[in-house]
This record gives sequence, structure tokens and C-alpha cells, in this order.
Amino acid sequence: MKHDSHPLPFWRKYIFSTDHKVIGVQYAVTGLVFLLFGFALMMLMRWQLAYPGKPFPEWIAKMFSDQQMISGIMLPEFYNQLGAMHGTIMIFLGVVPLAVGGFGNYILPLQIGAPDMAFPKLNMMSYWSYFLGGVTMFASFFVPGGAAQSGWTSYPPLADIATVGQTVWLFGMVFLITSSLLGSVNFIVTTVQLRADGMSFFRLPFFVWAQFVTSFLLLLAFPPLEAAAVLQLMDRLAGTSFFLPSGLVVAGKVLERSGGGSPLLWQHLFWFLAHPEVYVLILPAMGIVAEVLACNTRKPIYGYKGMVYSVVFLGFMSFIVWAHHMFLTSMGTVMSSFFQITTMIISIPSVIILTALVLSLWGGSIRFNTPMLFAIAFLPMFGMGGLTGLPLGLAAADIHLHDTYYVIGHFHYVVAPGTIFALFAGIYHWFPKVTGRKMSEFLGKLHFWPSFILMNGIFFPMLLMGLAGVSRRLWDPTQYAHALPTQPLNVLMSFCAWGMALAQVPFILNFFGSIFFGKKVNENPWEATTLEWSAPSPPPHGNFENPPVVYREPYEYSVPGQKHDFWPQGMKEEN
Repeated sequence: MKHDSHPLPFWRKYIFSTDHKVIGVQYAVTGLVFLLFGFALMMLMRWQLAYPGKPFPEWIAKMFSDQQMISGIMLPEFYNQLGAMHGTIMIFLGVVPLAVGGFGNYILPLQIGAPDMAFPKLNMMSYWSYFLGGVTMFASFFVPGGAAQSGWTSYPPLADIATVGQTVWLFGMVFLITSSLLGSVNFIVTTVQLRADGMSFFRLPFFVWAQFVTSFLLLLAFPPLEAAAVLQLMDRLAGTSFFLPSGLVVAGKVLERSGGGSPLLWQHLFWFLAHPEVYVLILPAMGIVAEVLACNTRKPIYGYKGMVYSVVFLGFMSFIVWAHHMFLTSMGTVMSSFFQITTMIISIPSVIILTALVLSLWGGSIRFNTPMLFAIAFLPMFGMGGLTGLPLGLAAADIHLHDTYYVIGHFHYVVAPGTIFALFAGIYHWFPKVTGRKMSEFLGKLHFWPSFILMNGIFFPMLLMGLAGVSRRLWDPTQYAHALPTQPLNVLMSFCAWGMALAQVPFILNFFGSIFFGKKVNENPWEATTLEWSAPSPPPHGNFENPPVVYREPYEYSVPGQKHDFWPQGMKEEN
């Protein structure tokens, strides 16, 4: 599709752009920067946990004020800020914007044969709302009292009476939630209305299905948290007490404005978002892995329709399991039983999808390139995250494991070596489509192997510490007798975390170096079948020179009787 128009000025073409590809790149690069920043916060925490009460190296200590470190020793309040902001940044500013805003914006219109998103200006507004939210969050470190320090969950009543950084955190969340709502409406309308001729729903690549369901999760789950954030802002700024119980004592005095509020109400509103949010993280990752596996096994995905039904059912079920995070709130045995049962049920579609991906490897002519290595590594890492989550879905086990390092280990296995490995697979896989150049295989494998080993070195010991009863969010775990025997694990995890930082250097060099010096490739270097690979690399404005037509299912690899081992969706007859 050719667009005849005057050349756009630089600020319209690359800054306030309405082109889904530019917006996707903006989301991806901004998300990667925030991931790096969130990772840096974690490395500071790991020093404190490995060497509690010992001063930081002088060159690091000089970067912080007396409100954060005294004589190079981290203060507990600053540790709490790092913990709250690490979680917030990695989830809301890093993984979700990269997985949905970055990959979804760039790839989804190309895979369905659309010239752009349905609402380009709304798309631009979504990115800039996200950017404002990120800047607001970052600025909170510089307000009096520092950033938010009530955890990434912002639980009241602590969050209602915390320093001004908590107010800034809430304003940042309102921007971020607004961004997700605008983006999700756009994704849904684009997928339903702008599919190319012949692109029926069961000819959609699995990645599109994953983004489609994710968009419904964002659209339906985020409004309760946005409402809750506004109510908590009113508690902090307008003297209300939506989340403040009667008789609350602060610094030896009864808080006058408290009365009649419910801290549990916040938990319900928060987790009604935050459990679907887990699937907002993981579903795009599953979609990326499915694309990479199909392309590099040279065979169709096993059980494509079963995976589609599973992902839709998974999205539905994610809305009725939220209170398994709240077994310790005395909800009663009947409600506990309901949420235990639904939690066990929701594991079934996850297992179906994971099993189908594993079975897709069977009999494949596997190409062990860098994106494939990250995609294969996703499978056991996500399996580990899922299996370790099952005890947390049972009230009897969760009573002992709740708020221990076991929870941290479980969740990070899903998100870090799980989702983030899938995102790396997607970056290596679609980099040629975005830039017209390939990333270095040598540097890619130099990035993968240390990352794979060190990821497990960071998170597996957390499961052991949690089973030993060590609580999360401890500034100095050595103050507790039962935690002392596990302290060597903290040292091990910290060394692995610092090594993990070094392991990202080849990726950074590879990413930026390949933009300029990478090997130039044609529009379909992987010999893939989905529609985005029929567009030029990089795609022009409007994506396709002529409106594409779809003739077959998305993964027609190794079809008997065909000349080549791939048969693209948009090719009527094989050449």
C-alpha cells in the first residue's frame, strides 16, 4: 500500500510518530532502558543482603545522599525504596511495555496484514502516557523522603501514611494504567477489524492470539487498580479514609482522619489486576516462543487450536483466582477452597500450552541459533515457575510459604528466566525485520549461556531460603537466627547477580553494533511463513507495497510435495 504524502519533519516522524513501527521501537528501547535501571537497583539490594551492615565501595557510596547511605552503609528506608521501585519498574515499566507495547505494536499489524494500528494517534498517546509515567516514577527518587517504600503492592495503611514519594508513585501508576487502557483498545480493534483478506481467526499466528487475549486482560483488569489508585491518592491528599481503619495509631497517637476504611479492599482491587498481570507478562512470551519454535523446528506447532482455546480459557480464568494471594486474610474455608480449586484449574491450560510447545520439538529439524536457544530455555524455566507456584495456591502450604523468599523465587522463575528469555528470543528473531540486519550469532551465544547459568544461580537458592522460612523484604537477614545458616546463599546469589550484569554486555554491544555493522539480509532471512516476513525489511510506512492476501494457516513448514520447506501465508502458489 503506497502512501503519497509530504515528507514528515523529524519530530513527527521519530518522536511524536503515529506509525506503529516507530512507536513499537520507542516502547522497546524505553522498556529496555528501564529494565537496565531496575536491574541496577537490584544489584544494590544484593550487596546489602550479601554484606549487611558493611559499607559499599567508596565509588558507589559517593553517588548517594545521607538520606540513603551513612558512611557508605545503606539505610533501611533506602532498602525499602529499592525493593518497591525495583518491582514496579521491572513489571510496569520494563517487561509489560517491552512485551506488549514493543513487540505487540511492531509485529501484530504486520502479522495480520494491516497497514497500521486502528487508531494511530491513540497509539502515540499510549506511548507518551507510558513515558510520562516512567519519568514520574524516576523523579520520585528526588523528592523529600525519597521514592515509594511500601512495596510494589503499595499496601495500606502503610502506603497511606508514607512519605511524599508514595504520592508520586500513585500519579505515575495512573499514567501507566491509562497507557495500557489506550493500547489495549487499539490492539483489540486492530485485530478484529484490520485483518487482511483471507486472515480468519484460526489463521492468526499464535503470537497475535496471545496479544489479543492480553489486551482483554489489560482492558478489564486495570480499571479497578486505577480506581484504587485514585482512592489512595484521596486518602493521602484529601483527608478521606477509604483504606484507613478506625483507631489507627501512628507514632503513639490515634490518626484523627482514620475511620471506617478497609485495607483489605485495596488488596482485592490490587490483586484483581495483579493476577491477570502475571498472564499479561507470560502470554506474549508464549506467543514469541511459539513463533521462534515453529520457525526453527521447520514444522507446524503441535496442537495449534488446542493452544488457542487454552489461551482464551487462561485469560478468562485469570480473573477468578486473585485471592490466592490473600489466604492469610481470614477469608474463611469456603472462599479459600474456591480459590484453591480455581488456582489448580488455571494450571491446566498453562500445562497444555507448555506441553504443546515441548511436543513441537519432537521430530523437528532444529536450528540451534540464538533465538532458538532462548526459546528452548524458556520452556523449563517457565515450567519451574509454574510448578513452584502450585504449593502457593494451596492454603495449607501457603500459610508457611507466604511472604518468604520462596514466593520471590517462584515469581522470578516465571518472569526473569521465563518471560525475559522469551523477550530476548523475540529481539534476536525480529531484529532483521526491524533493521534489515542480523545480530551476531557469536555474541548472541556468549550472551545466552552465562545468562542461563547465572539466572538459575540467582533464583534457585531463593526457593531453598524460603523453605527454610526466611522472610522477604529483610534489610538485614542476619538479625534472625533461623536465617543465619542460609546467609552463604545470599552471597552466592549476589555474585551471580553481578555476573549476570556482565553477561548483558555482549547483548548491548551486539544490539547497538548490529544496527550499523550487522550482516545485511533479505526480507525473510529465517525462511519463515507468517505474513510479516513478506514485507520489506525494514517495512515502509504502510507496511506492504500491495495489500496482502492470506491463503493458508500460519505454520506451513515441511509440507509434502512442496519444493521448499516453508510455504508463506501470503504466497498463492509456490514458486
